[in-house]
Amino acid sequence: MQNHTSPPVGYAARLGVFSGTMLVVGGIIGSGIFLSPAVVAQRVGTGALTLTAWGIGAVVAIIGGFVYAELGARRPLAGGTYIYLRDAFGSLPAFLYGWALFLIMATGAMAAVAMTGASYFASLMGWSPATAQPLAIACIVILTLLNALGVRVGATTGNILTVLKLAAIALLVVAALTLSPTYAVPAPAMLVPSVPVAPPPGLAATVLAMGAALVPVLFSFGGWQQTNAVAEELRDPARTLPRALILGVLIVAATYLLVNIAYLRALGVQGLAASSAPAADTMFVFLGPAGRTLITAGIVISTVGFLSMVILMSARVYQAMAADGLFFQRMATLHPVTQTPVAALVAQGVVALLLLLTGTYGQLLDYVVFADWIFFGTTAAALVVLRRRDGPLPPGGASAPGHPYTTLVFIAAAVYVVIGSILSNPGNAARGAGLLALGVPVYHWWNRRRAGDAPHAR
Repeated sequence: MQNHTSPPVGYAARLGVFSGTMLVVGGIIGSGIFLSPAVVAQRVGTGALTLTAWGIGAVVAIIGGFVYAELGARRPLAGGTYIYLRDAFGSLPAFLYGWALFLIMATGAMAAVAMTGASYFASLMGWSPATAQPLAIACIVILTLLNALGVRVGATTGNILTVLKLAAIALLVVAALTLSPTYAVPAPAMLVPSVPVAPPPGLAATVLAMGAALVPVLFSFGGWQQTNAVAEELRDPARTLPRALILGVLIVAATYLLVNIAYLRALGVQGLAASSAPAADTMFVFLGPAGRTLITAGIVISTVGFLSMVILMSARVYQAMAADGLFFQRMATLHPVTQTPVAALVAQGVVALLLLLTGTYGQLLDYVVFADWIFFGTTAAALVVLRRRDGPLPPGGASAPGHPYTTLVFIAAAVYVVIGSILSNPGNAARGAGLLALGVPVYHWWNRRRAGDAPHAR
């Protein structure tokens, strides 16, 4: 318990543009780019349309990066999206974001990504699949402890993993663009599409196919927004955060386009659409079994790096909620030595482990996967409100170019993804909406408690 006569412990501003940029890159590139391109190719049927879909996704992500950059410049506070929603629309939508993040979105992603990385690692080492769960548990525990030791320790861990991840992807791209195909992909590594891949017949069909392809593309680009949650731990955040966001999103956009070019050169659109592991198949074509092993190691590094970033950034949201009196008060405090939200990190880790051990994380994530883009769109709308309320940023500030038109394009993209998710699985969407709705009575309980404990309210 903190001594009431001692000044409150604040975050330590220790991260620069490089660490911020690596947070953005590491928070976006997980396992999606190693899996989603096959789905995109199946839906559009040609190499040109496949690259067009990823190009459109890159444009939307860049617009989103600028939107969040301005929000970060306007509110350079720990908590990111929670803070923007609270200041624009009130504490209920902000709480629902944190509620979904804590119970499912961040913790479920932690469990799922840890299991993915552990499964790849077990396969790489030739171990039994039964070892994957203990490995995933160990990964969550170790990365939580590293992040509790200080933001510099956590960010350095993430930086190293992100650089290694980018190096593995660069090896794939360079191999595909400079080497000649040497090996044929073994038949067991390929799937047989239920419908032969073909170009859409006509303009209307092309528009529909492109729309369907954009859902996995935009999901693969999601994740840059989490960096805003560590704003108070960046040096000169009003300048550093916008630079990190734009640099990070541009790096990811270039990476995704180059990776898809590599897949298409190695496998062709038919082979890409039929592949269950396009990255491994691409490396096999050029470097044989050694290439497959190398990229499998790269996927392990990618998933662990993504996990580290989710752990670091999401905990800051719960800390901001608790500081507002809308969550367990213990989670509002920062450790006096490490200046990290240790209680929030531990609580997040416990929930992730429970989801992992019960095996419910995959199903729960399916239920709320559309909620990510609900909050993306709502947060972009928050910029419209805050601009009108606060006025323009001073000269030199990181204003979103083309606002409000570009912001409206981003909101429209978010609405499209949400509608697409609902139409593709209405049952899951209904259950996800139910889980979000459960947060409403919980919010009112915390709010009544806060009203009786006014000194804790901001």
